[in-house]
Amino acid sequence: MEEVSLQPKHYLTCLWPGMAELWWRGRLSALPAAIAFAGVLNALLIAKFMYVDWLSGGLVMLACWVVIAAWLVLAVRSIRELPQLLTPRLASDEPDRFAEAQVAFLRGDYPTAEDYLTACLSIEPRDPPALLMLSAVYRHTERLHASEVLLSEIRKLEVAQKWDLEFQTEEARLERDIEFRHQADGDQDPGSDSHSDSKTESESEIPNEQAGDERPAESDVDQLDQDPADPLDAAETSDRRQAA
Repeated sequence: MEEVSLQPKHYLTCLWPGMAELWWRGRLSALPAAIAFAGVLNALLIAKFMYVDWLSGGLVMLACWVVIAAWLVLAVRSIRELPQLLTPRLASDEPDRFAEAQVAFLRGDYPTAEDYLTACLSIEPRDPPALLMLSAVYRHTERLHASEVLLSEIRKLEVAQKWDLEFQTEEARLERDIEFRHQADGDQDPGSDSHSDSKTESESEIPNEQAGDERPAESDVDQLDQDPADPLDAAETSDRRQAA
């Protein structure tokens, strides 16, 4: 494991069992241990100095030595685990893939960048640079909802306060892309309505054309008016020829 230089004040949280995990990582799983140690310590102090008749002196002394031994074991373990709590990517035996993720992101290879960032976050789930870059990967791959959810989770992290400028920049870019998508969806809807309207008009023109084919032409009507189709006129004409 790589040696990580830490400040002396960081080790003060190791003196209380469970305090280091609660303070630096916010792990609620360490809260029962901290509460139990506080309860045992208070019970011994009460039995030793306030209600001395509860337990015999030898039993209280034996319990004190047991508590001191347990405290030493827990404190040493907390000191050894402190580098993994503060800088897990540096303290881990796994290689740090963040630089490779940056290269892949700048190259436009978003699937590879996502794989490298996932590997980084498996070691340090609370790393703001990796989380912000992963949100950008989601945004570039049209997963805007996932990017929005991830940004909302980043905002809840106390360690992300130093990256507030980068967070606001990524949030503005995401809002811009969401607005563009809404505009694109809005532009597609009127186009589809006009297409359906034109289709309806073209379909309505077809019966009109068929009805127009069934009606007689105007030239045929005029020809019928001009032809001597009346039988009385034809009989009078033949009688005049015979009389002549």
